[in-house]
Amino acid sequence: MRVDLTQLRYFREIARAGSMTGAARSLRVSQPTVSVAVKQLEASLDTTLFLRHRAGVSLTASGEELLRHVDEVMAVLDRAVERISGLDHQLTGNFVIGCHESLGAYFLPRFLERVLADAPDVTVTLHNTSSSSVLDAVVSRDVHFGIVVNPRPHPDVVLTELFRDAIDVFVTAGDGELGPTDAAEYYGAQGSRFADIDEARAYFESHPLVYPSRVGECVALLEQLDARGFAPPRRLDCGDFGLVKSLALGGIGPALLPRRIAAHRTPYQLRRLHHTLPVFEDTIHLVFRADLHRTRAATYLKDELVRCAKAMESVGI
Repeated sequence: MRVDLTQLRYFREIARAGSMTGAARSLRVSQPTVSVAVKQLEASLDTTLFLRHRAGVSLTASGEELLRHVDEVMAVLDRAVERISGLDHQLTGNFVIGCHESLGAYFLPRFLERVLADAPDVTVTLHNTSSSSVLDAVVSRDVHFGIVVNPRPHPDVVLTELFRDAIDVFVTAGDGELGPTDAAEYYGAQGSRFADIDEARAYFESHPLVYPSRVGECVALLEQLDARGFAPPRRLDCGDFGLVKSLALGGIGPALLPRRIAAHRTPYQLRRLHHTLPVFEDTIHLVFRADLHRTRAATYLKDELVRCAKAMESVGI
């Protein structure tokens, strides 16, 4: 049995108009077209839907039953069309945004504050995992937008640079001395905890180094430090930058931290060990699939992520 939507629309209009002629006029088609469609529909259902008489037509019991279901079907279709139109042209929809927890801690609040105020019908779900896993989730369509550190290129993914950061060696400020508050000076010679490189090395070699070994950029920086003669006597491996920061603030020892994480909510309480030590520069990108459906809400979220990145404070990069 085959029934198409055109036949059902014609059937419903005939029932409303009470005649083939009236339905054809309303539908702006010829009367034979309407008559043929009804005959095909009746043949498919193996029933009579209309009683023909001089005044027009009237529904049979089968026709009345079909009309109830057709009204329900058309109502569902109308809602679907309205919903789809809304997705394309209105600020509405459900989206997943992925990033690492530590990165999201300083970046997402400013973004979400604006979105929650301006787009109440946009639902955002957060997906927190490593940058490489976020990129994989974007490729597999489990995440719409990813905020990723140093992403690898992928043919199906668009990479848009948002901002830069650098993994650096930080220690607690100590003695209540916070140093300069200007970013350029703070991350330069005036902001270092130790002015003398030998004093910096002595501190480095008398405390355990706190860092997450799972982060490849930290491992690379550690190799550069070792080449400069900075070899820690002990290494305290932590899985999370948040814990690394807490231990550094507690004076446990020098820590390898991205500058933005070190500055988040505790500005100037951690200081660079020495301004001549190497850093590992990071580039944070917005990533999304090239074939992402560019609805109004999707475009709005993309633009807001870029805007928030441009408004971020300098960390001396």
